[in-house]
Amino acid sequence: MSLIFENKSVAGVVWSAIERFSVQGIQFILGIVIARLINPSDYGLIAMLGIFLAIAQTFTDSGFSQALIQKKNRNETDFSTVFFFNFGISVVIFLLFCLGASGIASFYNEPKLELITRWVAMNIILTALSIVQRTELTIKMDFKTQAKASLVSVVLSGILGVTLAWLGFGVWALVWQTLCNSLLNTILLWILSTWKPRLLFSWCSFKELFSFGSKLLASGLLHTIYTNMYSLVIGKKYTPAEVGFFNRASTLSQFPSTNLVMIITRVSYPTHCELQNEPEKLRKSFIQYIRLSSFFIFPLMVALAALAEPLVHVLLTDKWKEVVPLLQILCLANMWLPVMYLNNNMLAVKGRTDFFLRAEIIKKVTGILIMLATLPLGVKILCMGLVLYSIADMGLTIYYTRKVIDCGYMVQLKNVLPIALTAFLMGIVMISVTKIFNGYWIQLLAGSFSGLFTYLLLVYVFRFDETVYLKSVLNKLRKYV
Repeated sequence: MSLIFENKSVAGVVWSAIERFSVQGIQFILGIVIARLINPSDYGLIAMLGIFLAIAQTFTDSGFSQALIQKKNRNETDFSTVFFFNFGISVVIFLLFCLGASGIASFYNEPKLELITRWVAMNIILTALSIVQRTELTIKMDFKTQAKASLVSVVLSGILGVTLAWLGFGVWALVWQTLCNSLLNTILLWILSTWKPRLLFSWCSFKELFSFGSKLLASGLLHTIYTNMYSLVIGKKYTPAEVGFFNRASTLSQFPSTNLVMIITRVSYPTHCELQNEPEKLRKSFIQYIRLSSFFIFPLMVALAALAEPLVHVLLTDKWKEVVPLLQILCLANMWLPVMYLNNNMLAVKGRTDFFLRAEIIKKVTGILIMLATLPLGVKILCMGLVLYSIADMGLTIYYTRKVIDCGYMVQLKNVLPIALTAFLMGIVMISVTKIFNGYWIQLLAGSFSGLFTYLLLVYVFRFDETVYLKSVLNKLRKYV
């Protein structure tokens, strides 16, 4: 584990964690507050636009961020070329949104969406203006600067969003909160980052970066369309309220898994790119990152599923009770994200974006077939299909990863299965404890304490190596943060 906890990586992990959890934690709390002030249907309206906005953001970056990080001999021309491409394509996409807004509103039969779409689309341009600054800071593993910009932005925009929701602005509270956050974050990154664009654009640089990034773009589009398609099809077949329930369940289930995975992969990707020509070190570091991410994410996801009912009632009130079964199911689907993301990243590290794209095509065809089969059976069955898809996704990604690094099914299973079983044992204890008590608050507190105690006890009994590694990193924090 010493490969992970080298000095630079320690600071990177810590500041990446500070940024993700301070920002996402505040956004999570603000989301809860706003959810209590507005209706599920208002959340549903924004969620309906999710697939269109996500596709637009994927096109705007086009895989160039990862291409810049992966490239060894990157220069100023590369950075400026990417910046002007990102900005140009974002303007084109924004204009397409303005022209297509009425079509989107007609598709959902929701007239309000026409004006909402045009305003929300401005996020595309605002985000594009800071992609390269964020990438340059990531290459340096300077997550401290990113944390400052993100934290100020989310706090100020959050205050605006809550105020507007309290004043009765409904869905527009969400629109203006999002726009304010993007604008402030971009301004602060321009102020805090040392990199500024120059009037440089090279077609040679563009072609070289795009040859790597284009396959990531295609893979990203497939993934984005698939993951956001659920809100689209639910919005088309069911009601805005049901879209809101699904969206809240999805957001809650992804909060611990996605944020922890992003913390780790933001550090592991540039680290592994540096080790791409040292196979033994790379393999060892890869396994360590998988174990470490699973050590935290597995118990968090199981705990969230076990405490779903009291948590939803305490945080969101009874009007969101339909979220509970959806949240429990989606926790089982999203707990495997660390294995999937780290395996996907390894294909990019080794430059095998062709494998990345091939795997993504097969996975998404499988996922769409599962979605079509489960859609007529209700939203709950649709979520169960996502559990099946996550297992297929993980299996196929590992199949391709073992072609570029000596780390196949048995090696990865041997490393994550003991952690998963420990987490499930903890979950059984938590469910048993919550059934003893009445009242959502006491269930939440008793379940949380019993789960923490059980997991720590089992970790100690089974002597997981991660406890030693964590002591090592804690000893370095003061010196390197």
